[in-house]
Amino acid sequence: MTSKRIIAIGGSDAGISAALRARELDPDSEVTVVVADEYPNFSICGIPYYVSGEVTHWTNLAHRTAADLKATGMQVRTNTLATSIDVAGRRLAVRNEDGRAELLSYDALIVGTGAVSVRPPIEGLTGPDALGARDGVHLLHSMGDTFEVMRSIKERRPAKAVVIGAGYIGLEMAEALTTRGIAVTQVEALPEVLPTVDPELGALVHTELTDHGVEVITGTTVSSVSREGDSLRIRATGPGGDALTRDVDLVLVVVGVKPDTALAVDAGARTGAKGAIDVDEQMRTSLPDVYAAGDCVITHHRLLGPTWVPLGTTAHKQGRVAGENALGGNRRFAGSLGTQVVKVFDLVAARTGLREHEALTADRGWKPVTTASTPDDHKAYYPGATPISARVTGDATSGLLLGAQLVGHRGAEISKRVDVFATALFHGMNVDGISDLDLSYTPPLGSPWDAIQLAAQAWGREYRP
Repeated sequence: MTSKRIIAIGGSDAGISAALRARELDPDSEVTVVVADEYPNFSICGIPYYVSGEVTHWTNLAHRTAADLKATGMQVRTNTLATSIDVAGRRLAVRNEDGRAELLSYDALIVGTGAVSVRPPIEGLTGPDALGARDGVHLLHSMGDTFEVMRSIKERRPAKAVVIGAGYIGLEMAEALTTRGIAVTQVEALPEVLPTVDPELGALVHTELTDHGVEVITGTTVSSVSREGDSLRIRATGPGGDALTRDVDLVLVVVGVKPDTALAVDAGARTGAKGAIDVDEQMRTSLPDVYAAGDCVITHHRLLGPTWVPLGTTAHKQGRVAGENALGGNRRFAGSLGTQVVKVFDLVAARTGLREHEALTADRGWKPVTTASTPDDHKAYYPGATPISARVTGDATSGLLLGAQLVGHRGAEISKRVDVFATALFHGMNVDGISDLDLSYTPPLGSPWDAIQLAAQAWGREYRP
């Protein structure tokens, strides 16, 4: 590999992973990371645990300190905004903290601009007079957003809060605010919380929330947020068309993200699923010498093909591939399975691969079917055994494993058990093959047939090809 000048845009998972890989492979390369804010390599996924107080100081969210990054030999330029890409001249225009414009030359450019929070079309949240952090209304996706939330909590001392959205971050923030002693109402437009799993499993998470004092309102659309004296008034419409209002002190809007692609699109980059930057498996964009990785790009899914699944684990892997190939390598991103996990109080929910309706729309000729079972997490005679609610999806024609979903107690090793399913999916195993895996066993932790094997066997009894 020939030493190059490499610039990575974005200081989160993809950009830093790309820069680290480039420096690892070629210590003589000139690697620069351009970061719009002053928080490179911070764990956005850890924000709820800082808000809850479980992570005691925001600096602990750093994967690596500024000194750690500097020690690798890369140059990290914080508070520097990338404004345009001169593709023909291979130059990146940036604006420094003092407003001064500068052109940075590159041999290879890696775009890792990530995603931005979706601001839903709710009255009071859009337009020039939209409510914001100064009013106690917050989006949450960056360290800057986090400091605004913490400032509101400190200054407003909220007793009540509404969380709009019940996806991963919404659930984690409902727990975080509850942990701080704030009464939380969670509003979700869809029929059940955590819509990335089947409703039967989402209902278990719903119960866990209510058991810990969270008011959960599903099938409900928020129509407006307004100031009413010292309070914020939420107006919404329930599933039966009934009106609903709540007066609170703090509003958190966490209804998802969208890829941040403006910089690359303005330079002429082609886009794909959900408007994300189109990249091949080597993370090359349609622009010469320009790579991209992370939440701003499409995801090559091992079962679905090109789609968009913004995940930190995926961003790390894609960034590493981009960093290697920016040096002239030929590494390929092996693909994602959308493996995800979330902790909600004492419950953990996880999924990997496809749910039945997703497999049906994949147009792969599958006949997907799903079986539900509730094996114990370890031998029942050892105290403390708890059930795991498992749903396994496979192709009824071939027996191919297509996906799995698990919900169970925090101590039931849900995240590691779903990882076994993810590994099986990665290698194209049949559901029946799960029973052949040589998995560990001791009565306090498992059974001779592990819970995931019992779940797979339940599928086989009903749908064996």
